[in-house]
Amino acid sequence: MYPNPNPNPNPNPNHKTTLTAAAALLTAAATLVAGCGRGPSADSGPSQAGCPATLAKAEAAVRQAENTDASWNGPTSGPAAVSGKTIVYVAQTMTNPGVAGVAKGVEEAAKTIGWKVRVIDGEGTPAGIQAAFSQAVTLKPSGIVVGGFDPRLTSQQVARAKAAHIPVIGWHAVDSPGPSESTGLFTNVTTKVEDVARISADWIIARSKGEAGVVVFTDDSIPFARNKSELIRRELAACSGVTLLAYENIPIPDASSRTPQEVSSLLSRFGSKWNYSVAINDLYFADAAPALRAAGKPGSGPPFNIGAGDGDPSAFQRINNEQFQAATVPEPLTQQGWHIVDEFNRAFAGRPASGYVAPVHITTADNSGGATSWDPSGYREAYRKIWGR
Repeated sequence: MYPNPNPNPNPNPNHKTTLTAAAALLTAAATLVAGCGRGPSADSGPSQAGCPATLAKAEAAVRQAENTDASWNGPTSGPAAVSGKTIVYVAQTMTNPGVAGVAKGVEEAAKTIGWKVRVIDGEGTPAGIQAAFSQAVTLKPSGIVVGGFDPRLTSQQVARAKAAHIPVIGWHAVDSPGPSESTGLFTNVTTKVEDVARISADWIIARSKGEAGVVVFTDDSIPFARNKSELIRRELAACSGVTLLAYENIPIPDASSRTPQEVSSLLSRFGSKWNYSVAINDLYFADAAPALRAAGKPGSGPPFNIGAGDGDPSAFQRINNEQFQAATVPEPLTQQGWHIVDEFNRAFAGRPASGYVAPVHITTADNSGGATSWDPSGYREAYRKIWGR
């Protein structure tokens, strides 16, 4: 969940518009400005005045993203393992399940390739993250991971790492995957935020048949998260039957204390009009569950809740047990940990970054198979073969 140097990306250019659709977009925009409106029932069926073209496109995208049989499409060649390396993983906060999940993946992959890993927790504050990064540089490791925070927050520390010839790799550190020369990253490992935001909104459009009253949960203190939530809002606005009821800005470190009271307030304000939610991180729904339960809401919904990342085990458990979360767009967290280790191996060998980007996926109770993470097949075997392990 993290940063974006371009906070005003263009909306999806692929929407086909007719005069009717254009009018629908204007209506949706006006609804967003107003801040609330009537949120029809998820069971009311397609609206005659809704968004048939957008709905059809959303349904097709969701079907593809729910597929669990996709084969490994990542790298199959690269340098053999470089031995004797040590990696320091600087975490934004280990209370963020995505950050913690990737750290575990890095540790697993490092053990396979024969490296050592140390995790330092920035504890979710600028001062803590800067201190953690300073400690990482002082340890003189072979490489440093920016685990879920904007590297511009630690520009001085990144400059020190660069001067010491220590490659730095990000996870959700900037808005785009791949190398980031401006922030000093050899590469950044993430799915494309545009794809995650779009498919999250598309799931709501598709499941509600184009009619929903939606609450968005985000953390505007993190540029990456703010960008993601803005992209979600834009995609939702493509369907005139979807109403944005509220935009809840709750910093992730405060989510456990603030989310329950905010949810109670939302229920009081909107009642049954609120039938869908989307959050930039699954953890909001863990914190929302007690308030929803206390209000007598069914665990299976409404509201029907989707997390636009990261797909930690607790999110899968809520989905599998129908406990106040219906879907997630999970990052393949363990796979991304292996991906990070492979990128370091390329850096140590003097090779360029691989350029690999994992495709988006949607997990529901219907396709999870009871699993507690999205762990696609094939990557461990592929990386072991590349590294000679």
